[in-house]
Amino acid sequence: MTYTMPDEFTTRPTLKGSFGMSASTHWLATASSQAVLERGGNAFDAAVAAAFVLHVVEPHLNGPGGDMTGVFVTAEAPSEPVVMNGQGPAPAAASIETYTAMGVTLVPGAGALAAAVPAAVDAWLKLLEEHGTWELSDVLSYAIHYAEAGHPIVSRVSSTIASVKELFAEHWPSSAAHWLPAGEVPEPGTVMRNQEYADVLRGLVAAGSAAATREERIAAARAEWRSGRVAHAIAEFVTVPHRHADGKDHPGVITYQDLVDGHAEFEPAVTATFRGYTIAKTGPWGQGPMLLQALKILEGFDDERLDPSTELGAHTILEALKLALADRDVYYGEAAARDPQLLADLLSDEYAAERRNLITDTASAEFRPGNPGGRTPVFMPPLVTAEEWAASDAGRAATAGVGEPTVERATTSAGGAAEGVTDPNGEHRGDTCHLDVVDRWGNMISATPSGGWLQSSPEIPGLGFCLGTRLQMTWLDPESPSALVPGDRPRTTLTPTLILKDGVPVYALGSPGGDQQDQWQLSLILRLLVGGYEPQQAIDAPMINTSAMPGSFYPRIWTPAGAEVEDRLGEDVIAGLAARGHAVHRAGDWALGRLSCVGIDPATGVYLAGANPRGAQGYAAGR
Repeated sequence: MTYTMPDEFTTRPTLKGSFGMSASTHWLATASSQAVLERGGNAFDAAVAAAFVLHVVEPHLNGPGGDMTGVFVTAEAPSEPVVMNGQGPAPAAASIETYTAMGVTLVPGAGALAAAVPAAVDAWLKLLEEHGTWELSDVLSYAIHYAEAGHPIVSRVSSTIASVKELFAEHWPSSAAHWLPAGEVPEPGTVMRNQEYADVLRGLVAAGSAAATREERIAAARAEWRSGRVAHAIAEFVTVPHRHADGKDHPGVITYQDLVDGHAEFEPAVTATFRGYTIAKTGPWGQGPMLLQALKILEGFDDERLDPSTELGAHTILEALKLALADRDVYYGEAAARDPQLLADLLSDEYAAERRNLITDTASAEFRPGNPGGRTPVFMPPLVTAEEWAASDAGRAATAGVGEPTVERATTSAGGAAEGVTDPNGEHRGDTCHLDVVDRWGNMISATPSGGWLQSSPEIPGLGFCLGTRLQMTWLDPESPSALVPGDRPRTTLTPTLILKDGVPVYALGSPGGDQQDQWQLSLILRLLVGGYEPQQAIDAPMINTSAMPGSFYPRIWTPAGAEVEDRLGEDVIAGLAARGHAVHRAGDWALGRLSCVGIDPATGVYLAGANPRGAQGYAAGR
């Protein structure tokens, strides 16, 4: 069937062509990516160039000290999706015993205790080394240019800096020196530079200058990143106690050896089928299979129940998401990645049918994990509401917990779009980053860089960037499948998507947004594969998500039966959801999701692309 959609929900046309397409959350990254394609580079050269530009132009949403995941296919092996694992593990000294001895009950949302070993840069360099064609110096030239010549900052950079001005001025002097020139918050449009990071990138290029081949030059840059000046500076920085999100000063635990040992890996994607398409995601060490579970639950319903724009469709989708997220919270983690039978049970037709039968005409306010393969959850996360957190001792003491940049719940701009700002406690509300690229040969990649945003921890002197905070996704409870364990990856929310039809890639897509990433992607996928939408139409259409799960990020609150909706969903639909028992929060007309998508129409071979209009920052380009 084809869903109907009012014309006013389309902000711009879906791009169409036959050469190559790029899309991302910032126009300068998209332009850089497309420039690489125009100069003969492939999708992987273009994606790496865009990723390093995002470090510079979206510093409040990602950084080189953070993490990323990607999923890609090559033209040589189009039916074999591969995951880029740029999610670093917990340091060797990051144990539950170490943290609780410091008086920490939740891994803080800001500060070096929350930092996993940075792996994003190594992942991008590995991709370039193994699948790219360009020299590293050419790929990095775009980011070096914007770091040295400067770029006008967007309003959300300014609002983020403004919200943590006192934290910087009182506790993080290295951050204040960079982001508070003359002690003041830079206005939107201010040209900002980052010469220290440009010098880091030039150092990576220089490290391989004497090598004989392109691959050897990139390998030398990877070794320099993990064991050279950057690693020494990080190891020295973390020894100095600094303010964390719990309102206390702690040192970090990352060591030089952690950085030397840390390196990115590639692995096969996890896949499931839906309506004749193959959906490729990360493994259950991340949240990726949660989307596959939701799709398998929904596949048993008629198409009319899968339209996110109707009351019945939105209700059905929200209920399926709650069930999949509950399983995520009690089963997913590094341990699940080591247990292939668990994943098989979670994605089985029988289990999907069992979960589907739990969906009724009314909204559930319960946390309902299931029993895949007869298992019983051994860990149940604490269910704490925002009100309960604010009234707790920890909530009153929190000063700099930034969490994952995700969806705004309180502040809506005059134009109806939720502002990406940080509240007085430092909990940031915005998004992270995303990029998608397809080239003329059929190489395709979707990637979600994140972490290491400027408000996550003090800027490391001499490097121009911060460490990430991904360890806040772990629990200080040994019963949890995502417990803090030295050497284990935290259960990241970074979750790009690749879609194949008959063994051929047709869409690369994704979105920033923490716990909401797969939720927003679900609506996009349903509209593309079931509703007959073009990519831009599906991106523009009103979005929904549930907040009825423990947040993956500090302070890890939940809203029983919570449902976030864009007001454009319509008064009748919103009222109907409320009547069914959903605790509806109206987020604004253009507030949820920063989706982007590129693809190749399997019927015509036409290249397609669309990007998020919310926030007037995401763009697609191509021809």
